[in-house]
Amino acid sequence: MDALIAVLPGDGIGPEVVAEGLRALAAIARKAGHHLETQEALIGGIAIDRSGTALPDETVALCRRADAVLLGAVGGPKWDDPQAKVRPEQGLLKIRKELGLFANLRPVTLHPALRAVSPLRQELLEGVDLLVVRELTGGIYFGEKTRSETRAVDTCAYTVDEVVRIARVAAAAARGRRKKLTSVDKANVLETSRLWRATVSELMAREFPDVALDHVLVDSAAMHLIQRPASFDVLLTENMFGDILSDEASVLTGSMGLLPSASLGEGRRGLYEPIHGSAPPLAGKGVANPYATILSVALLLRHSLGLEREARELEQAVARVIADGVLTADVAGPGRPAATTAEAGRAVVDAIGAA
Repeated sequence: MDALIAVLPGDGIGPEVVAEGLRALAAIARKAGHHLETQEALIGGIAIDRSGTALPDETVALCRRADAVLLGAVGGPKWDDPQAKVRPEQGLLKIRKELGLFANLRPVTLHPALRAVSPLRQELLEGVDLLVVRELTGGIYFGEKTRSETRAVDTCAYTVDEVVRIARVAAAAARGRRKKLTSVDKANVLETSRLWRATVSELMAREFPDVALDHVLVDSAAMHLIQRPASFDVLLTENMFGDILSDEASVLTGSMGLLPSASLGEGRRGLYEPIHGSAPPLAGKGVANPYATILSVALLLRHSLGLEREARELEQAVARVIADGVLTADVAGPGRPAATTAEAGRAVVDAIGAA
């Protein structure tokens, strides 16, 4: 297979973890005989410094030509002025909109060797395997915004079509898993949530009668993620609720450095990134966990390139090195030697070669 991958390392630890993701991608490609070309471009704070915008036109053009996009992270203290007209996060929001990436998939699985890292009691973690499907281009993040000296407004808006398309993605995912979909809303208060709930109910009855559906208020969902996380299969959420709940769910695994994500649209092109941020205090120290980025590469192989075997092989390589105790400082635990970012990436490449 020939494919073009757009690479957006971004800021902070982004370039470090993306480098290890690319190393794993190259190892898989060599082993399977694929030709995967990569081209880098700017996004986020570094793009602001060099071009005055968080998402240069050249970056958008490259991403539109590419079969998939691999992204690191954006932002940092240098650009952290709430009053600034140009901010790194604008680049991330805009690239999702430009590419029509409306569905964000965040799988949350727990490796047996890392149960002790989670702050939850081990008996609560038995059987945790869930997927958060978050609507990505609507809601309060993209609604109309106004501000005066004494008042600010952020508008949350959804259409039936927007809800239907994300609900289809979540329901299809649930159909391929344990056939249970939990739709999260705040229908006791918000009109957008009432529309969301009614639309999801109608779609599921019409197109997915084999998938069990329940509706849960967002505050209850947040509580149940901690009290009984194994009860969830697929969680369907609007934009802001999904942003918050998926970060909460990452605590189950013990570190954001372990969780990948995929942002998808109508076609096969997707954007793949770890769920963590740019972690400025860790930048340049070689201690960041690259596993979330490497697992994001596995999602890239699966969803954009259709290479399921290679995706599974990469996921299995990460699982093996974790089982072997190759752990970065965020999950190694006190008193245990911690691997560097490069050592963890190298271990995955070696595991690919040994398989």
